[in-house]
This record gives sequence, structure tokens and C-alpha cells, in this order.
Amino acid sequence: MIVALTGQKGGVGKSTTAVCLAVAALERNQRVLLVDADPQGTTRTWGDVASERGQAAPTVVAMGATMHRPGQLRDVAQGYDVAFIDCPPRHGDVQRAALMVADVAILPCGPSAADAWALASALEVVNEARALREDLKACILITRKQGRTALGKAARTALLSSGLPVLTTELGHRVAYQEALAAGQGVTTYAPRDAGAREIFNLLDELERLFHGEKTSGLFLAQAAAAG
Repeated sequence: MIVALTGQKGGVGKSTTAVCLAVAALERNQRVLLVDADPQGTTRTWGDVASERGQAAPTVVAMGATMHRPGQLRDVAQGYDVAFIDCPPRHGDVQRAALMVADVAILPCGPSAADAWALASALEVVNEARALREDLKACILITRKQGRTALGKAARTALLSSGLPVLTTELGHRVAYQEALAAGQGVTTYAPRDAGAREIFNLLDELERLFHGEKTSGLFLAQAAAAG
């Protein structure tokens, strides 16, 4: 399974989510590849910190706008159970390359209606890729949710018209996520009792069900809206 975390907007948690998912999959004894496609190099820096501190970490590689070509990511990923691509904001050529090789595309979205509105350009890129690749699965992940506020419900309502499923799992706005990355870990290893650890494992489970085509409760828009 190759999962691309993509989107035009920065600051929505793509790198944090990619790293935490990779570490969680590693904890489940999976062979994990983490692809840093962002020139900013956040995941590569995290990998260096993890190595310096002796933390267990997935294989981290850098790839860009040619990752979809023969001999690139598909071939490298054959030696792994799962690969996560951390895509940069605004770099359309890199995002398109990731979407041409990914099995699942995740579009992280902040907790407000304004964040949902900002997804328009990212949705256009994903829909272009899906027109070429009918097997590409795509979904929206609400991130940085702050407790039981009305913002999360407002975001789900705004996302109803996107045409993509909204994942049941939502990631909260938690200090543990940022502290984990600074320590060269994922939240599941840094703070295993934190709610963030449960969120990441739930997200990993939901992605695996989506990849295998299981229509679980809460996954699709109408069901998610009803649940909210």
C-alpha cells in the first residue's frame, strides 16, 4: 500500500501525520518506507534525529517529481509492506507524480469551514489523477481538531460537497504530536497512552480497510455526517 498525504495548503499536518503513521506501522512489525517529497525536508530531518537518538525508524528516502516513472517509487516500494509519501504544498508537479503512483491519497484538512473551502485546488488535482487512474482511492482527513467544538462539525458540513469520503478518524490539536517529532519518534511511541496514539492507530486501521475496499461504517460522507 502506497499512501500519499497531499494538498495545496501548508500547516495542516501532512508531515506529522506521515511520520506518525509510519512509526505506528513499524510498531506492527510492518516493513515501512517513508518518502520525503517536500523540499523543506521535514521528514528527512526527523529521520536524522531518530537515528541520532537511536530510535527505531522506517526507511526514509527523498523523491520528487519523477517518483512515478519506471524504476522509481513503485520498484523501491516492492521491498516494503507500506509506504507513506509526504507531499509539499503548492508543488503541483510533485503532487501529481505522487498521485500517479499512490494507492490511497489523503487530503488533510483543518477543523474549520474556511479550511474546507481551501481544499478546492487540491481536489482538482486529485480528480485529475482519478480520471486517469480509476483505482486511486482518495479521502479527506480532518486534522488539528480542538476538542468538542462546533468547528469540526462545520468542516464536515462544508466537505459534504467535495465528492470524497471523509474519514471517521479525526486528529486532535495535541502537543504530543509535535513533541514526538522533536524527539525523533511518533506519537504512538512517544506517548502511547495519549489520545493521539489511539487516533493514529485508528487512522492506520481505517486506511487499511479503505485500501482493501471495505465499506466500513462512518467512512462515507453521508454516514460520517450522520455520525457527527
